[in-house]
Amino acid sequence: MKYLFKKIEPKWQAKWEEAKVFEAKDNSDKPKFYGLVEFPYPSGAGMHVGHIKAYSSLEVISRKRRMEGYNVLFPIGFDAFGLPTENYAVKTGTHPRIITDENIKRFSNQLKKVGFSFDWNRVIDTTDEDYYKWTQWIFLKMFEKGLVFRDRTLVNYCPHCKVVLSNEDSQGGKCDICHSDVVQKSKDVWYLRITQYADKLLEGLKDVDYPDNVKQQQIHWIGKSKGAFVNFDVDGIDEKLEIYTTRPDTLFGVTFMVIAPEHPIIDKYADKITNMDEITAYRNECAKKTEFERTQLVKDKTGVRIQGLEGINPVNGKKIPIYIADYVMMGYGTGAIMAVPAHDQRDYDFAKKFGIDIIEVIKGGDISKEAYTGDGEMVNSDFLNGYAKKKDSIERMLEELEKKGIGKAGVQYKMKDWAFNRQRYWGEPIPLIHCPNCGVVAVPENELPLRLPDVKDFEPGEDGQSPLAKIDSFVNCTCPKCGAAAKRETDTMPQWAGSSWYFLRYTDPHNANALADMDKLKYWMPVDWYNGGMEHVTRHMIYSRFWHHFLYDLGVVNTPEPYAKRSIQGLILGPDGDKMSKSKGNVVDPLDIVEEYGADTLRTYVLFMGDYGAATPWSENSVKGCKKFLDRVAGLTDILSEESVSDELEMKLHRTIKKVSSDIENLKFNTAIASLMTLINEITAEGHLSKNDLTIFIKLLSPFAPHICEEIWEFIGGEGLLAVSEWPKYDEGKTIAKTVEIGVQVNGKVRGTIVIPNGCEKEKAFEIAKADERIASFLEGKNLIKEIYVPNKIVNFVAK
Repeated sequence: MKYLFKKIEPKWQAKWEEAKVFEAKDNSDKPKFYGLVEFPYPSGAGMHVGHIKAYSSLEVISRKRRMEGYNVLFPIGFDAFGLPTENYAVKTGTHPRIITDENIKRFSNQLKKVGFSFDWNRVIDTTDEDYYKWTQWIFLKMFEKGLVFRDRTLVNYCPHCKVVLSNEDSQGGKCDICHSDVVQKSKDVWYLRITQYADKLLEGLKDVDYPDNVKQQQIHWIGKSKGAFVNFDVDGIDEKLEIYTTRPDTLFGVTFMVIAPEHPIIDKYADKITNMDEITAYRNECAKKTEFERTQLVKDKTGVRIQGLEGINPVNGKKIPIYIADYVMMGYGTGAIMAVPAHDQRDYDFAKKFGIDIIEVIKGGDISKEAYTGDGEMVNSDFLNGYAKKKDSIERMLEELEKKGIGKAGVQYKMKDWAFNRQRYWGEPIPLIHCPNCGVVAVPENELPLRLPDVKDFEPGEDGQSPLAKIDSFVNCTCPKCGAAAKRETDTMPQWAGSSWYFLRYTDPHNANALADMDKLKYWMPVDWYNGGMEHVTRHMIYSRFWHHFLYDLGVVNTPEPYAKRSIQGLILGPDGDKMSKSKGNVVDPLDIVEEYGADTLRTYVLFMGDYGAATPWSENSVKGCKKFLDRVAGLTDILSEESVSDELEMKLHRTIKKVSSDIENLKFNTAIASLMTLINEITAEGHLSKNDLTIFIKLLSPFAPHICEEIWEFIGGEGLLAVSEWPKYDEGKTIAKTVEIGVQVNGKVRGTIVIPNGCEKEKAFEIAKADERIASFLEGKNLIKEIYVPNKIVNFVAK
């Protein structure tokens, strides 16, 4: 038969849908498998080849699991709130709802054309009111438990998108959405206290199967450190500056302090500061810089000494200057740091520039040249002198600090609380009310969802206010506690909100009374295997793990961790080896490949192109190679025979079952497909194969190329659908060759090869070797001195 993909593929997609073969059954007696892919943002550009690769790993695993007898949940949905849609709405005057619905429809059709085995009955859309009702409900539960708070702070603001961005969304000083430069702006911000869950997030990593680099990224992101909080008096005033340090043992080396330019002590004691004009000018300069610019390690050191205020080193009583410098941020730690220039390069550079004392307290370097950051014996440190182990000197200093009441042991985290509001329209409304009498009040649960009002103008206000602030009918309301006139919160949630719990909703997507039924959660959760991109292993995964831990503490979910296992796919690069982008003109449209070569070719190629976790360039020639392979597979029906295959081919068939089964589980899809390509060469060389052997072949290939395999299954009279037939099993005994070919040496030189029974006894091996004409000619007329046999490897004769 021929691989007529334009006819075959729509036919089997319709049959799968009609038979509801991919619908998961709640509370089945079968073992369950929950495979999860990162649900897409439905952009106007539609699906790209990166989506195909991202979804193909668990597509293959899910198809294999169904054939292994599992009840499989393999769902899809759409993470549809967000700035790109709103920006497009502003540009075109089309409502985001209309744009989103059109994009979801296009995306769904594209996914179906590729033949993904998603359960389309469980599709979720984060912009659906029935969905975001529960996003708001979770937010209110956090509000009840004190995990939501508001604070005025310097924020990262994108003037182009007119929106406040979290640190995570403005890395490198650029907006994640439009890549414009971000500026600093003072604003009231809603936060989620994710830092309260920092330890649980770290502990939970011990119980999950994530790649080491994923775990390390999360550990680094959370950034837990152990150290001490130490109080420095300010000379002449009743004020203390608290600092945090991981090296309290170096306190005797502190020769200056640095505080953030925004530190409140400056305004409080402005009358004592004699250079306020200089300080004010420096502060104004800092306000123009993003947090990224301010905290760069490699940059010119700038700062201003505060004339009129001096700190006092708490361990030796010495007065030390206090500076302001842009690299110290109020939002990080305490807004003040101690500086030990002899043992920190940034402090060293700063001290050299401003002529500040540098005192060595750890032996081992040459501080006339640079800071010494290694370990060594403590010097110039009073009671610590002579200590050589860092751990011991830190413990001794902590004792002293606590005894004198000037400090205590503590921990800090690099991760900050999550800035959780956006000044845009297309997001979940934050269900809070501002009452002049009661303060901030929650919208009653029975009034959820708090719906987005239908508006025509999505433009954000020039002052950074949400478009919702312009709608009086939305803003003005009554306080649910006291009945007074009140105003609604007009900010919306960030796009990360809906994706922080979507995997739970898949277990029970149509429930109007709970985010999901507990019995269904107990059956399906945790997610058995979650695949996605490396770019989401910190933000999205940490945020969603935080929400899940919170819900577990509430008793709403049944497991502390949402994902048992995580895997990562590599990028598909353009044919030129660069990242695909429209501007470079190197983008490959997957639907073009489906149209020209078929969905099975596309599916096979994206997994054959290279190591699944590595970035790999697109190759049109390799696509054509995969199409030729599938043409050859279709042609196997032409050499069907009643005759059984040779022992050699039977062995290779069983070896291939073993290899493909193992490779799929280890995400070695390229070598699994390669072994099937090798096997088809062996079959072609044999010239025939039985119906049973062809059945095994198409079952192994079907997770990769399901349409052509279903067609062959039907052609050879297979019962039911191949998609739910039984996965092949190998016989270990049949994977072992009955004979082996080994080399024969005479006096250390290979003189020929012989075929012997597998596991042959040495006397028999010698007999077969001597009987070989070519070997016999090298032994003729000589005395055999020694006979050596390495089983299944080599025979060696020593003769004179």
